[in-house]
Amino acid sequence: MGEPSQEQVIEQRLAALGFELVELERGGTRTRPVLRIRADRPDAEPGQGITLEDCARISRSLEEYLDALPGMSDRYVLEVSSPGVERPLVRSRDFERFAGHDIALRGYGPLAGRSRRLEGELLGLAQGPDGETVRLRLNDGEEVEVPRAEIARAHLVFRWSN
Repeated sequence: MGEPSQEQVIEQRLAALGFELVELERGGTRTRPVLRIRADRPDAEPGQGITLEDCARISRSLEEYLDALPGMSDRYVLEVSSPGVERPLVRSRDFERFAGHDIALRGYGPLAGRSRRLEGELLGLAQGPDGETVRLRLNDGEEVEVPRAEIARAHLVFRWSN
C-alpha cells in the first residue's frame, strides 16, 4: 500500500475530531488553489450538524497538515463549511443513511428513461449486476432504480414546514 491520498488524510483528520467528510472540492489555480470542505457530524440530521466554531476548529487542524504538504502553494485558500440542509449525497453510506428523505438526482443523461433530473423519496441502495443502484419513489408514486454511475450529483431536498 502506498501513501494515503490527500482526501484520505483529510477524512482521517476529520474523524479524529469527531466529524465526517461530506465533500471535498478542489478549484482555483495552481498558484492559488482552493480547497472547499463540507463536513458534518456523523449522525446529525440535515441542518443540525456543525457550528461555526466547529468549522474554525477543523480549519485550524487542517492548516497544519496543508502548510506542510509538499507542492502546496502557500497561497492556498481553505473553505470549511456545513453541508447545509440540501446536503450532497456522495458516498454509499449517504444513500443508506438518508433513506426516507426527499432527494434530487441530476444525471449525465436521462435517468430511468425520463429526464436528467429526478426527485422523490430515497428508498435506499440496491446492489445490481453492474454495481450500486439508487432506489427512488418518484413524486408520481413510481419506484425506479438508477445506477450510481449515471448520477452526476445527488442531494437532499429541503421542504419548508408550514
